[in-house]
Amino acid sequence: MALSRLNQEQLQAATAPMGHNLIIASAGTGKTSTIVARIAHLLSKGILPHRILLLTFTNKASAEMIERVGRYFDKSITSQIVSGTFHAVSYRLLKKMGKNISLKQPKDLKILLKSIYDKRRFDHIDSSTRVYQASYLYDIFSLYQNSTIELSFSDWLEQNDSEHGVYFDIYEDIFEEFQALKKEFGYVDFNDLLILMRDSIAQGDIEFDEILIDEYQDTNTLQGSLVDAFKTKSLFCVGDYDQSIYAFNGANIDIIGTFGSRHANANIFTLNKNYRSSQKILSLANMVIEKNPRLYAKQLEVTRDGVFEAPKLLIYDELFSQYRDIATLIASSSTNHEDIAVIFRNNSSADGIEASLREQGLTCRRKGGISFFDAKEVKVMLDLVSVVVNPKDMMAFIHVFEYAKGVGSSIARELFEGLFKLGKESIYDGFFHPQESDELFKKRAKNHQLGLFDDHHDLGSVNRFYNLGFDETFLSNPILKHPRLSVEGAKFLFNFYKYIKYASRVKNPQKLINHIMSSEVFDMIAEHLSISRSVKKDGSIDAKEKEEARGRIFRKGHLLKDLASGYASSERFLNALTLGGSEISEGEGVNLLSVHASKGLEFKEVYVIDLMDGRFPNRKLMSRSGSLEEERRLFYVATTRAKDILCLSYAKYDKIKKIAYVHSPFLSEAKLLSD
Repeated sequence: MALSRLNQEQLQAATAPMGHNLIIASAGTGKTSTIVARIAHLLSKGILPHRILLLTFTNKASAEMIERVGRYFDKSITSQIVSGTFHAVSYRLLKKMGKNISLKQPKDLKILLKSIYDKRRFDHIDSSTRVYQASYLYDIFSLYQNSTIELSFSDWLEQNDSEHGVYFDIYEDIFEEFQALKKEFGYVDFNDLLILMRDSIAQGDIEFDEILIDEYQDTNTLQGSLVDAFKTKSLFCVGDYDQSIYAFNGANIDIIGTFGSRHANANIFTLNKNYRSSQKILSLANMVIEKNPRLYAKQLEVTRDGVFEAPKLLIYDELFSQYRDIATLIASSSTNHEDIAVIFRNNSSADGIEASLREQGLTCRRKGGISFFDAKEVKVMLDLVSVVVNPKDMMAFIHVFEYAKGVGSSIARELFEGLFKLGKESIYDGFFHPQESDELFKKRAKNHQLGLFDDHHDLGSVNRFYNLGFDETFLSNPILKHPRLSVEGAKFLFNFYKYIKYASRVKNPQKLINHIMSSEVFDMIAEHLSISRSVKKDGSIDAKEKEEARGRIFRKGHLLKDLASGYASSERFLNALTLGGSEISEGEGVNLLSVHASKGLEFKEVYVIDLMDGRFPNRKLMSRSGSLEEERRLFYVATTRAKDILCLSYAKYDKIKKIAYVHSPFLSEAKLLSD
């Protein structure tokens, strides 16, 4: 039984009575085993599996926990437990309730926001304050949603950046139009999922006897409001305030810090036995983190026996000498490379260490860098799948048409809206069964206060496209009257029209990806990408490199087709990638990780690099939304990833940027250096 493997502290927590239970689980103290045992305990007490909700911060974590529960209970039982990230669970529950939603990544919706933003003008306002750009405005609005459930966007901005007050009306109106457009097409981002779930709970028959929450210290105000909305009588929250490192994303450490005062008769348990790190590594980490205020008392004990090296401090005169030497140390290490991690505070550190490792002939993988799913050809193939699965998917349409000459996001959006209107809310019908429409392209009334000026359209003549080989059905489509549609844009639109004509009948995702790779529209996209990747310094095209680039593009297509083999429908394939694609990494060898990406992982040998004041702690980010306490927690997380070997390093000078550095104050707090 799961309980038999626990120590006394874990057992006491796992068998706690139903109610409000907080378990303080420091790094390496067996929190996963405790959660698994708690679920097993609930099931053995007769709690029905579908009445148990497990919320985690990665789908991988929830899958691992349910798999471990499956060692003690049949799959017919464990498969009924509701588990996953806040977003994945919300998505499934909303779909079960019959909500018509299309989940979009933030990068997709930023383009939609930009198509609204670009029609605004700010230059009529006399202000020395620089206006937020569209992408940053989206990020700010997302942070606002995560941080408060009480204030309006303008009121929140007033508290956090009052200098932008002159633009508040325009910002508010942009988001009013943005939210209305998302609602019209059923688009939701990750925050929208939680808000919609929270607001829909009362409408559905959704109740849980206990909610278990992993990494509770990372919960933000929006997630906290969702948990509160479930109104469960029993919470089992596991976390560690010393590992709260997501303030930049709205994480609210007060949620874990005030647990005892917010819940009457709350029980607080502490797991103190560390099973991961050596005594010397843990002692160093504790010396630093104890400088932070103690929210709950804890005293970690090391359980591992044996002789281990003390943490090493490596000091270098120059930045890149640090990277090269660490690469040399790793090359000569007897540790398996997959069990070595290089951890850094800033992503700018990764390029130097990656280049130095490759000079040594060492392979490595960067989590959080450009992944398979970030490749442009993969993204556009998935967009071509998405427009078939959901003919209302404006964002996928806009992304595809980024590769059409002379068609930007604004024109692409107008083409989509025109087809949508012609097809009575289906772009397929807009192409093949268009209806008459009096006002094909939307106009907005002039309003100087909201940055809206004249946006006049005169319909263009279709005659300019008659000699391009288009079929008669396509030539008769009113969409070709768009005044700013170029000849090249019309050719791309025609090839898209031919693609979607057949693709709409393909249900299997593997067959659909095959069709994509053989289509003329993807051929145009592949040609564009392969040319852009083979331009020489003199502007000419390297023919051999172009052919190789094209080959790599189609190899990625075949890999995507292989990934689709486990899915019966294109919709399920897309949903799986949208909700979990960011957790998939490729490559092998030495692990290159930001501190945030290293969370929850452990390695035999760890190098924490670039420990210079300004870089770690990152003073620039501290001035925006962080604090020295949060940077100290980041240092604690980084160092406690190490099991046996820990090396800390810093450089005194960057000869490229001509910057002199002082060592991180954390090295002094760890008693490795004196100030």
